[in-house]
Amino acid sequence: MGLTIGVDIGGTKIAAGVVDEQGAILDTCQVPTPPTPEGVVEAIAHAVKTVGSGSSAEAVGIGAAGYVDDKRATVLFAPNIYWRREALKDKVEQRVGMPVVVENDANAAAWGEYRFGAGAGHDDVICVTLGTGIGGGIIVGGRLYRGRFGVAGEFGHVRVVPDGLLCGCGSQGCWEQYASGRALVRYARQRATATPEAAEVLLGLGDGTPEGIEGKHVSAAARRGDKVAVDSFRELARWAGAGLADLASLFDPAAFIVGGGVSDEGDLVLEPIRKSFRRWLVGGRYRPHAQVLAAQLGGRAGLVGAADLARQG
Repeated sequence: MGLTIGVDIGGTKIAAGVVDEQGAILDTCQVPTPPTPEGVVEAIAHAVKTVGSGSSAEAVGIGAAGYVDDKRATVLFAPNIYWRREALKDKVEQRVGMPVVVENDANAAAWGEYRFGAGAGHDDVICVTLGTGIGGGIIVGGRLYRGRFGVAGEFGHVRVVPDGLLCGCGSQGCWEQYASGRALVRYARQRATATPEAAEVLLGLGDGTPEGIEGKHVSAAARRGDKVAVDSFRELARWAGAGLADLASLFDPAAFIVGGGVSDEGDLVLEPIRKSFRRWLVGGRYRPHAQVLAAQLGGRAGLVGAADLARQG
């Protein structure tokens, strides 16, 4: 199979692109994400038809945030779009006239990085995306591991603190409450409240109050050496690295690929993550260490990975 179309469903926009066998995006289009589940289906179909017009694309891969069944056809649960057992494959196929594969968006991004990004050359890779929450994907022996029911790799909802912070999933103490972009903002607001004199730059980038601090402010302030912003990144990295150490005990990968918006800050966050990973890796003095690598494809990973998974059939 030659050209395929990848679709990445975001909270505000849906991106579709024609992708070739080398992972290059030949054409793209974006449409706003509608507020209703059925509207999202129509928007996906519209984007696919728009970008596929005049191309020889043969199949469609869709990356969707949520639990996707083992047949890669139904979104069992997607909290942000409110899909519940949504037969997405059948609905989109009926509208676009091409075979459709549905995949969890983090799995699609992991596959994209494995095939065309930072994971090239490794057959055993764990991809962790540090964004608003935490997503993950598992590559074992060159194959995407999805679990018996299709929902493996939900690392963000591994409980790391018994009876800890309440998570949006309804549980308490989930990893993403301590190592995500949302956690970073919480750390910064708490520290700015406690020591505003150490957060002068950070507070000045917002509205002057701790409540006005946003993720982009923390990143910008950290690059300018603001103590509260830097310490907030270090706290996030401490939790992220410790989580990777636990995953190493489970999967023993050759490499971890760290992606998502938080990772865009490069060594500001990656070096502290590596340090924490080494600190908490069980038997670390006596065993080989997995590499901790920065993702290379950025926001393109999910679209490229979904398209390539459609090509794999």
